[in-house]
Amino acid sequence: MSSEQTGASPSRPDASQPPGPRTLAEDLRSRDDAALSALLRARPDLLSPVPGDLTQLATRAGTRASVVRALERLDRFALQTAEALAVAPEGPAGSPGAGPAGTATTEELLSALLPGDEAAARLPHALAELRARALVWGPPRRPRLVRTARELLTSPSPTGLGPTLAEAVAAAGSAKPSPSRLQEALAHAGLPATHDPVSALSALSALFGDPERMSALLARAPEGAESVLRKLEWGPPYGAVDLTAPPPPVCWLLERALLIPTGADQPGGTGTAAGSVVLPREVALHLRGGRAHRELEPTAPPVAVARSHATGTVDGTAAGQAMTALTTVEELLSSWETEPPPVLRAGGLGVRDLKRTAVALDVPEPAAAFWIELAYAAGLVASDGEVDEAYAPTPAYDEWLRAAPAERWARLVTAWYRATRVAGLVGERDARDARKRALAPLGPGLDRSPAPEVRHRTLALLAALDAGSVPDRAALRERLRWERPLQGVRAGRAAADGSDEESAGPDLPTRLMDWALDEAESLGVTGRGALASFVRPLVEAAARGEAAPGEPPAEATLTAVADALTPHLPEPLSEVLLQADLTAVAPGPLERELGAFLGVLADVESKGGATVYRFTPDSVRRALDAGRTAADLHAFLAAHSSTPVPQPLTYLIDDVARKHGQVRVGAASSYVRCDDDTLLAEILADRRAAPLRLRLLAPTVLASQAPPDQLLARLREMGHAPAAESAEGDVLLSRADARRTPPRTPPEPVPDGPPTARTSAV
Repeated sequence: MSSEQTGASPSRPDASQPPGPRTLAEDLRSRDDAALSALLRARPDLLSPVPGDLTQLATRAGTRASVVRALERLDRFALQTAEALAVAPEGPAGSPGAGPAGTATTEELLSALLPGDEAAARLPHALAELRARALVWGPPRRPRLVRTARELLTSPSPTGLGPTLAEAVAAAGSAKPSPSRLQEALAHAGLPATHDPVSALSALSALFGDPERMSALLARAPEGAESVLRKLEWGPPYGAVDLTAPPPPVCWLLERALLIPTGADQPGGTGTAAGSVVLPREVALHLRGGRAHRELEPTAPPVAVARSHATGTVDGTAAGQAMTALTTVEELLSSWETEPPPVLRAGGLGVRDLKRTAVALDVPEPAAAFWIELAYAAGLVASDGEVDEAYAPTPAYDEWLRAAPAERWARLVTAWYRATRVAGLVGERDARDARKRALAPLGPGLDRSPAPEVRHRTLALLAALDAGSVPDRAALRERLRWERPLQGVRAGRAAADGSDEESAGPDLPTRLMDWALDEAESLGVTGRGALASFVRPLVEAAARGEAAPGEPPAEATLTAVADALTPHLPEPLSEVLLQADLTAVAPGPLERELGAFLGVLADVESKGGATVYRFTPDSVRRALDAGRTAADLHAFLAAHSSTPVPQPLTYLIDDVARKHGQVRVGAASSYVRCDDDTLLAEILADRRAAPLRLRLLAPTVLASQAPPDQLLARLREMGHAPAAESAEGDVLLSRADARRTPPRTPPEPVPDGPPTARTSAV
């Protein structure tokens, strides 16, 4: 454990500056409550579990897993600042500043590594962000990068820089230059001899870090030497060469330690073969002109606007889609409450059930998977937990139905906004499954932790545009990559390795953004690609930090969203237009009770701006089976039709009602048949027969819910002498069951004396 985590081995303070904190724990103790609160909001993983004190918090902040998560939440320039800080020269105490730059402040060193006016203007903000996330600590003039972050950002370095000269020599293994070889390098470079290898390396490092002397040295290089260095300039810094007979340019570079021989395996797991060389960091920085990165990105790329729409058009389109979303979820769960689909043995919904649901909703299978996952995220559907497990609506679905349409939609949107499950992955092969089975809706393997944050940032970028503006998707992708360049890299590596880490490929954030935009359009969060005005309260609450990604928003936020949506929703209709061709047209959304009743009485023929229902004999019979009478149906249609009820519809209802119930079908476990109806009446009137639940079906037939053997036993107890009969009406002869064992072999005789070889074998 390093001193910056535990507080041991304090660093040596600069005598010219006030002594700063010696460890990360001391640095955290010097911060006020607001700064600590900001740290915990930026790195919520530090609170799981809650640390006992600031020393424990500092230790956890320096762990590899936590530092990786913190780096993934940095924007491009803050990450480039951390990368530059990781490769900046270090002084004796481990802080940036060594050699000729030993008196320079960190910002002065970083200004050389990150040149440009834009970078200089943004550098203080980037350092402040790193300090706020506890990735940097120490005095203001010489802040230090947390050791774990330095190791992550230098092995290998994303900048393409290799190890320092001293690190390269120390890691050379069997190829490490001897002390005499270092003295020869000093002589070839025109430097005086030193007393030990450490001072020799310091002298060479000082030479490589001096632009004037280094330029003069390279000016004397033979033809081809500088081109060799240029090939390694921007990385990777390792190259292969025949060290037994190197070309003259390479030999000249090796003699002056401008290239250092390496061992077989290099830091970072490159697996380079024996005979390779590495370009020291000091030499590469000179070749680059002191720059740490080839392309510096201090400012965020703008989000270009592809097109614009009027605000009223956007809100109207989004509100219409919001009503469609509510209708789709209701249709989904109303079908599942009567025909619940089974749960697969491995969990999730089967392919056939997904196809059946897509046909019922009249949507493609990916869209059906999205609506299923949305209902699950909102807590409206779940497994019933029975032996024959199936998916069915939850009690929360009934409460959701009783709410106003705007409130119901707000519940769906907030569930989508914070969900980690990604419906877009349905149908893809699970890299973590040994059998590479496809991912199923409601099944395992669909959770992706970056999903809520990607949705938050995508909608935040839409909200930052002018009202009605539709962003260019390519520009939006570039902006999201700039804001979180490392997000999804860990997941991509896990997918390639087949490990237990979350996986969805190296381009996970881009895919999540595309899915988020498509789902937002389906839900009514956006209209024609632009953010709807009634969604802004939710986005603004997230921007204020009221709810972190993945956390539920406040109830006041839900109310604000519902209130903003209500004026844009059409008033539910209480009447439909009945037509003579046995159809009904609903020109808009219906009242929930009317829609539910009409959904039983008629079949939906088409959807769109208006919904067309068709009355058929089967649909009318379905309403009669639900307990309605013909009079009820006539009264309902008369009350909810804007025109007189057409005569063909009246005839249809009367014809179906006249035939309905003429033939009855029921269930009975057993029956009693007797030609003497007086005896049957006596049995039916006997109070001892009450447990048999007898019912007179015909003058000579009684039906019972009891099994035949129980019915026989009870009738015999009542003093009767019934006989059992078969399904064909024949009398069954009964006797006591004769039990038998399974097949057995007789025992072998056992002779006196010890067993023989044959009997032993047996």
